[in-house]
Amino acid sequence: MPSMPQVTLLKDRAAVVCPVEKVAGKRHLTSNEIYVLLQNRNSSSDPDWQNVFVPEGEGEFDPRLIAQSEFNGIIVLGIIRPAALKFHDLELNTGIYRSVLYNVVTGDDCVIHNVGYLSNYKIGDRVMLFNVQEMSCTKHSKFGEGILKEGEAEENRIWIGVGNENGNRGILAFTDMISADAFLWSRFREDTLLMDRFVELTEAGNDRQNNTFGIVEDDVVIKNCTLLKDAKIGPCAYIKGAFKLKNITVLSSEQEPSQIGEGVEMVNGIMGYGSHVFYQAVAVRFVIGRNCQLKYGARLLNSFLGDNSTVSCCELLNNMIFPFHEQHHNSSFLIASTVMGQSNVASAATIGSNHNSRSPDGEMIAGRGFWPGLCSDFKYDSRFASFVLVSKGSYQNELNITYPFSLVATGGDGKAIYIIPAYWFIYNMFAIVRNKFKFASRDKRVVKVQHIETNPLAPDSIQEVEAAVKRIIELTERYLKLPAESLAEMTVDNPRPEYLFEMRQKLAAAKSGEEARQIAKDYLHQNPEAKYLLLDDRCQRKYGAIIEKPAQAYREYRRIMKYFAVESLMQWGLERGIEQLDAGDIRTIKELPLYTEWMNAGGQVIPSSKVFELFSLIKIGRIRRWAEVHTFYDECQASYTDYKARYALYLLEQLYSRECESFDREVYADITNDVAYVSMNMLESSITSREKDYTDFFRSITFRNKRERDTVLGSFEDNSFLKHLRHSTDEFNGVLEKIFRKLR
Repeated sequence: MPSMPQVTLLKDRAAVVCPVEKVAGKRHLTSNEIYVLLQNRNSSSDPDWQNVFVPEGEGEFDPRLIAQSEFNGIIVLGIIRPAALKFHDLELNTGIYRSVLYNVVTGDDCVIHNVGYLSNYKIGDRVMLFNVQEMSCTKHSKFGEGILKEGEAEENRIWIGVGNENGNRGILAFTDMISADAFLWSRFREDTLLMDRFVELTEAGNDRQNNTFGIVEDDVVIKNCTLLKDAKIGPCAYIKGAFKLKNITVLSSEQEPSQIGEGVEMVNGIMGYGSHVFYQAVAVRFVIGRNCQLKYGARLLNSFLGDNSTVSCCELLNNMIFPFHEQHHNSSFLIASTVMGQSNVASAATIGSNHNSRSPDGEMIAGRGFWPGLCSDFKYDSRFASFVLVSKGSYQNELNITYPFSLVATGGDGKAIYIIPAYWFIYNMFAIVRNKFKFASRDKRVVKVQHIETNPLAPDSIQEVEAAVKRIIELTERYLKLPAESLAEMTVDNPRPEYLFEMRQKLAAAKSGEEARQIAKDYLHQNPEAKYLLLDDRCQRKYGAIIEKPAQAYREYRRIMKYFAVESLMQWGLERGIEQLDAGDIRTIKELPLYTEWMNAGGQVIPSSKVFELFSLIKIGRIRRWAEVHTFYDECQASYTDYKARYALYLLEQLYSRECESFDREVYADITNDVAYVSMNMLESSITSREKDYTDFFRSITFRNKRERDTVLGSFEDNSFLKHLRHSTDEFNGVLEKIFRKLR
């Protein structure tokens, strides 16, 4: 049965007495002050007003500025003097009017007007509370953190069920949580000791005492709100018209003020610095990162939303979302997924609408740059490599897309899907270049705790490129072994039929698997214009995938690997003032630790073995607080350039099947030529793509004349992005021309 209200007769309420030494710098009211308060129709639960404490200083308390208010429990007031606070168009006189206070401590020069019930709160300086129905805090509040207070059972702990609807990837929120913490916690579930240690890290510093006060820090404005309960509000936050804020922390600062707007409901969670939630948005069991926006009726439930993300209108349930996620449409939803950032979910994309079993336990994981097209839906469980573009369609079978930077299209029900690997490099290089710059420019965080890799060409995506190259070689070997009739069906255009026949003969005579793979590799090298199809049975359950343009993809993937390697070596050199690498520099880089497996941990790319090193330190008790975990991330980031440079040499050695010390002039010339090709392709593709907006007939049909078009679209010649790209390309090519000069 629900508990019933308890009645305490006022005549039986004990007088509250608080020793003055417990409220330093405060004093009791004088009889004249009490008289003025009574004349202004104020009342106190203590007939002698001994429960109210005011500043000792001369002129620091003016009782005339308190009217029609009720004081219960202990009330400790800051400076109240004739003054006014103004925020935007709201200007109010300081003081307390038409409000009910119960166990409240206020700072200096505050406005408390029309607060129906303010209980158990500590209020900072220059705070404006205006038209708030209820603002209260229980003694056991956790402010959205996943901790327990004294006497609470384990089942009272608030878990956030990210990544899977069954809750078995659940994480516990804490004030300083970043996406790297949440991701690592959600993924390595089989390590029960690690999971226990994560709970201990979260509980560290919790005194478990049931003595909590709600917190409103300095320069906060809260107006026209219905309910705030168990809330901790950081400095300079602005909250207007919120419907329900319960058991939450709103992180805010003067440099990164946060805002909550009309009709918002937020329960059991933490909102990051500089974030904005407004227009009937709902968040329940959540962590919202820095510089995020949740608006226009969006629903965020049991989810982590990474820094710099914008979500509006749609529904997100049980998600682990990395930084730079965009989802703007009322007709889309995202459920039970891990999306690794720099993603964009289109309208009517219904991701998470079906499952394999009788339980809601299916899930999806998508690498950076995931972009499902309009009206897309997927059968769970599915997985996508980095920067996969999925064409509009209903995908009725589970997908395992291992080709990064690819285009995926449905072939229809009961048929293979189509994949063009390296699609972005062949047809849409402009998108790669734009992504590299746009995400960095959109990062408006003042304090950047979560490290975020915004370059599409980074170790996490390049390791997928490396795996895709090996897979294309493997499938090409299968293609070359096909019977003649099947070979003809899978061949679109073969400009060198005699060479195909020769390689098939060699393959038939191969004496080892390694020799066979080398023959397939040679075919790809020597016949890059060949157009044929491959069947990859790993990409879709039951029907597999048809891989289009594998020879072209193979060539572009290799070029991109070289580009990444050279860019990483350039960065290593430039940080040390070195424009031309010599043999000593190569030896120095080769002495660095080599990491060939990488993990996108919440946006930061970290060697996988370093992540497991972190886990070991946590499990043996060397790391005991989340702040120390974040220090470990910082140390990894500080060495990131070194890690990439060593990986770059490894990649070049793999591409040329020899140690880099034996590279000759011809090899370095080949590397330089391919990298220069990619660099110029990035620039020329970007110019061509943008130029189409000005030369394509159909892009001009809505404009009356050229002047109107240029006014709306901007002048092609004045495009700031292209100007920046031309400059950066010239700089890159200048360094490229020099970097291997001493090694040739």
